[in-house]
Amino acid sequence: MSATAVPALDPAVVRAAARWLVRLHSGNAVAADFAACERWRAAHPAHEAAWQKAERLARQFGAVPPALGVPVLTRPTMRPSTHASRRAVLRTLALLGVAAPAAWLGWRHVPWQGWTADYATATGERREALLADGSRLTLNTATALDVAWSDAQRLVRLHRGEVYVRTAPDTPGTHRPFIVETPQGRLRALGTRFVVRIEDGGGAPRTRLTVLEHRVEATPRGGGAPLVVDAGQHTVLGAAGAAPPESNALLPQAAPDGAPGWLHGVLYADGMRLADFLEELARYRPGVVRCAPEVADLRISGAFQLADTEYVLALLRETLPVQVLLRTRWWVTVVPRGAG
Repeated sequence: MSATAVPALDPAVVRAAARWLVRLHSGNAVAADFAACERWRAAHPAHEAAWQKAERLARQFGAVPPALGVPVLTRPTMRPSTHASRRAVLRTLALLGVAAPAAWLGWRHVPWQGWTADYATATGERREALLADGSRLTLNTATALDVAWSDAQRLVRLHRGEVYVRTAPDTPGTHRPFIVETPQGRLRALGTRFVVRIEDGGGAPRTRLTVLEHRVEATPRGGGAPLVVDAGQHTVLGAAGAAPPESNALLPQAAPDGAPGWLHGVLYADGMRLADFLEELARYRPGVVRCAPEVADLRISGAFQLADTEYVLALLRETLPVQVLLRTRWWVTVVPRGAG
């Protein structure tokens, strides 16, 4: 099949789409912002085309700030399309002398490492990576990490999100430790399978370590003695150090085999508060998901497929005394049935 050129979009329209995407993902958007964006998109076919292209670019590059993608968006493309790397985007920006706008700083509170990372996933995406030593990583939704191999250690730097690690023995003749580093500490594998997740912690970021096999040594960044966490246990590292290990059975999203449910593409709930359930579900879909305080303490149980969050929201209407208000596809609020 021969390649055919797709006409370039008006740069002014693309920049407007980029500004809308930044605003809606800034964490400060309100319902009026989402409604205004919908009106802008409906005002002209070129607006909708620019918006769709901005969305595709954001997904492709793992939530790259859309303003950073403007030079790529405005350039005529060829079909079949090719997938540029994040670093290719950055090189394009450097050549064009394009600087990131101030709005980039608020882009979903994602640090710059997120779009320069060796491995990254977009919202709702999962990805597997085979490392040089045979170790395997599975990245959950909205995750970014770097891999740094040296003569002294095998290092994975987790910048955001969640990763499942299955370590392999080092190459013959070497005995380098396998370490996962987060802003809250260093986790040294002792021949094992484990999961590391960076959580918001109510404004105080923390790292949750869940050990599935063998042991992991956790050393808090803020000081304190290393803590060895055994299989079947989890701990949290924060500003105050490491919490005492607890059983993985206490984790609300654990699968029957003890592993996190997302590895199976499932969100498990066993009497989970609806507010907590929706907070977890929101990690796997773009936009905002809110829970009215009147229904926050309702309980939900079941196994829910993360590949179709729209269907999960529909199930809530069928199983609980709630209704799901969709102001736009980006703004969801769950309220008591009959409200709104």
